[in-house]
Amino acid sequence: MTNRKQKLELTWIGKEERPRLEPRILLEEPERSYHAAHRVGENDLFDNRLIFGDNLLALKALEQEFTGKIKCIFIDPPYNTGSAFAQYDDGIEHSLWLSLMRDRIDLMRRLLNEDGSLWITIDDNEAHYLKVLCDEIFGRSNFVANAIWEKKYSPQNDAKWLSDSHDHILVYAKDKHIWRPNLLPRTHEMDRRYKNPDNDPRGSWKPADFSVKTYSITYDYPITLPSGRVVSPPKSRCWVTSKERFEELVSDNRIWFGKTGNNVPSLKKFLTEVKQGSVSKTLWARNEVGDNQEAKKEVKVFNSRDVFETPKPERLLERILTLGSNSGDWVLDSFAGSGTTGAVAHKMGRRWIMVELGEHCHTHIIPRLQKVIDGQDPGGISKGVGWQGGGGFRYFRLAPSLLAKDRWGNWVINKQYNPAMLAEAVCKLEGFTYAPSDAHFWCHGHSTEQDFIYVTTQTLSHEQLLLLNDEVGPQRSLLVMCAAYRAAAADYPNLTIKKIPQAVLQRCEYGKDDYSLQVENLPQAAPSTGRSSTFGKSRTSEGGGDGEENVQLPEEVEGLEPTVKQMRLDFGAGESSEGKSSTSGRS
Repeated sequence: MTNRKQKLELTWIGKEERPRLEPRILLEEPERSYHAAHRVGENDLFDNRLIFGDNLLALKALEQEFTGKIKCIFIDPPYNTGSAFAQYDDGIEHSLWLSLMRDRIDLMRRLLNEDGSLWITIDDNEAHYLKVLCDEIFGRSNFVANAIWEKKYSPQNDAKWLSDSHDHILVYAKDKHIWRPNLLPRTHEMDRRYKNPDNDPRGSWKPADFSVKTYSITYDYPITLPSGRVVSPPKSRCWVTSKERFEELVSDNRIWFGKTGNNVPSLKKFLTEVKQGSVSKTLWARNEVGDNQEAKKEVKVFNSRDVFETPKPERLLERILTLGSNSGDWVLDSFAGSGTTGAVAHKMGRRWIMVELGEHCHTHIIPRLQKVIDGQDPGGISKGVGWQGGGGFRYFRLAPSLLAKDRWGNWVINKQYNPAMLAEAVCKLEGFTYAPSDAHFWCHGHSTEQDFIYVTTQTLSHEQLLLLNDEVGPQRSLLVMCAAYRAAAADYPNLTIKKIPQAVLQRCEYGKDDYSLQVENLPQAAPSTGRSSTFGKSRTSEGGGDGEENVQLPEEVEGLEPTVKQMRLDFGAGESSEGKSSTSGRS
């Protein structure tokens, strides 16, 4: 009998294999960003973010800045049904689908605030596997509910078995002990039940049963009605309160005996005293939150092409964001699809982040958001929330991989990286916040108030390192990331010196831009270590040697003389290649 610790879990082929993700930087393209011509209201939000690129890499790119900051995540991933449309190939094998979903949901959980929540729409093909997967990531105790959404009304008469008319919405809390959903606004239908037949100055009320099933002899007593008739509680029941409390309620005109005074007593519940909202049920009808047909009409306003088979209506997202977020909170959707989440979040005053790799990021999402910002989107929830336009968003794309292979198969710094991009990328890899200083050329970022980083493609001499060591001083520390150096690291007590790319080669897998839901992207085993680099000979340590190294630099940074005057590089904006179009969501 095995001694291995046993546990209940969902297993699948490739479960133990995880991608070694590169934490990419994000490059803003101002020409694609969009903002209202003028401020419409005091609460206009302009720092919303639309990211074009692989959503797994994008989630990793967001990790440093947004860990613990996202209040509500909604995703509408490919359902693994085989009914794919132009932008997606979601008919993939269960194990692959589970691995790819696991990797994404694991990162999403890290991004969530402690009082945050995750909402996932899914159908019967994978819902029950996904439930067990999420139990493993979040903990079964943090499962909140499985809401059932009526996605279509008309029956499918040609269905072989049963006509599918619903989707699941799995809801998980980061910490169920902390998270509480908001109440839904009271509806007109709810308030219609309240009347005021006795013209009570406290306003409308509705009668509530004055008896309960839980029996107590103290609450079992006869009541004499105003008409003179004597009544007792129904069999096996008792009144809701004691005789003394009952008499107090009568004195306060909170007991109703009917217009003739001959009815069994009921308790008056005033509209002004009830919760100004209602707890959400788990059955969401199409007349309350819309259906696929309604969503298709909303999307076609911005692009007539029938791209999305199962889009989500704005009213559905409105309910989710009402329950899971408040004004000003960060909302994330990494399968942006047609951009419904961002459009609804924008109208509701939430800050949002959307990620999309498909070309419909440009053909559907951007035109839609532009109309929302310009106040030219009358559909969806616009009328209900009184939307007038305003705010804006910033457009980003994923930077290319930091390292690329040269013609000999060696890893070198990608030629598409300029000095500013290189500094930011290395800061991210080393866990530093990128924040270039105007006062100190050697300060490209910081991890604490006294711990800094300097990134350069130069080979540094003893004189240069000595100058840095003295300027940093004993009260601060500086991590120097350079191509090579001609000195002994121990001579500079205020510096930690590492060489690039050797220092970052084994941190992650480079050169991979597509982790999308495609059959060819089977989980890969971790790459083997020990590859040589063009930045000097292979070493067992990251320290520099005493002699000059033979360093090969990318063309645009070659020829830099290692002089003190040239240690400060020009960190301007740069460009990188466009990401490839692939899978994403469909909301």
